[in-house]
Amino acid sequence: MGVVYYGNYFTWFEVGRNAFFRSLGQSYGLLEENGLLLPVVEANCRYLAPAKYEDQVTITTQLTNFTCSRICFSYMIQRGETLIATGSTVQGFVSKSKGRPINIKKHHPELWERLQKLLPGKHNGVVANAGKDLGSR
Repeated sequence: MGVVYYGNYFTWFEVGRNAFFRSLGQSYGLLEENGLLLPVVEANCRYLAPAKYEDQVTITTQLTNFTCSRICFSYMIQRGETLIATGSTVQGFVSKSKGRPINIKKHHPELWERLQKLLPGKHNGVVANAGKDLGSR
């Protein structure tokens, strides 16, 4: 068939989230070291055109909203100038030690403040880009 398996788009969203946090000087590993997990609780993808093996795609990730207990991202996946997919995810802020939701405003106020500044409309938000070379099968 020559087209990329649809589930891979969600992996690309994760690549985009990692790039987003790296652009802030954070990483998932550092968040975990600080006792915070971000499991995906909701995900969606709208497929607009197929990605094919050997394509190079760009994943654009933007913070769209967050509360004391959740964070939301939107994604655009492009092949050159062609938009091939859009999507979004919602992650919960979860305590690593207890496995329960956590209030980041209370338990991680420095992260809360940093994220507040990144929302769209505040300093124009932050957009992180990550490239992905799909290579061969």
